[in-house]
Amino acid sequence: MKKAEINSQDIAFRRAIVAKRKRFSGVVIGDAMDKTIVIRINRVKSHPKYRKQYTIIKKFKVHDPQNKYHKGDQVEFVECRPISKEKRWRVIYKNQKGTNQD
Repeated sequence: MKKAEINSQDIAFRRAIVAKRKRFSGVVIGDAMDKTIVIRINRVKSHPKYRKQYTIIKKFKVHDPQNKYHKGDQVEFVECRPISKEKRWRVIYKNQKGTNQD
């Protein structure tokens, strides 16, 4: 195989792996830590028997290497290798700017 063929196969393989990673969108609720933000995700679930809807709130610690995201920002993040004990996510981009800048 030629070197160009190997590189193109490697690139295609990496893109396939990235496509399989989990992606979420949420609101930044904390940015006090260095290179880390806390993101909240709200999901609405329905009880199987009683059909009552309830909200599940989950928080994620996400890697933000340049400290450019702040409270209230709507961001999208993706799964990555473990960065620390609780950080296994990194920010991709910001969907919209936050409104409450405390």
